[in-house]
Amino acid sequence: MNAHTLLPADQWLKAQQLSPIEVDCVTTLMLKIIDGKCKMNSQDKTLISELYQLTQIQSGILFDDTYHQLIASALTLTSEELVDNVYEKRVLAETQISRPVMKAFKKRLRDTNFLPAINK
Repeated sequence: MNAHTLLPADQWLKAQQLSPIEVDCVTTLMLKIIDGKCKMNSQDKTLISELYQLTQIQSGILFDDTYHQLIASALTLTSEELVDNVYEKRVLAETQISRPVMKAFKKRLRDTNFLPAINK
């Protein structure tokens, strides 16, 4: 496969098995996107959002349905309380997943052609 050919989320998931902690990584990335703290470009954010939609029903280790309910609410409406709650959950999620775990997950997404490679 060409290194520049990205796979759609559903096709990628058919070829890849996510571990429970990787499911939590996707949830954390989604919280970062909603909170405006994700440094990915818009294409990457769209891909992660699509991946989240497909993986939110999978079991992670750290996050329960309250995280998914919060994300669903934040995607459909906005309130100051909701914004504050997303911020709090995002910060908590980022502290629960180590940087090496998140970096390894993002590397896997790039190495398996789900996200584009980073040009340095």
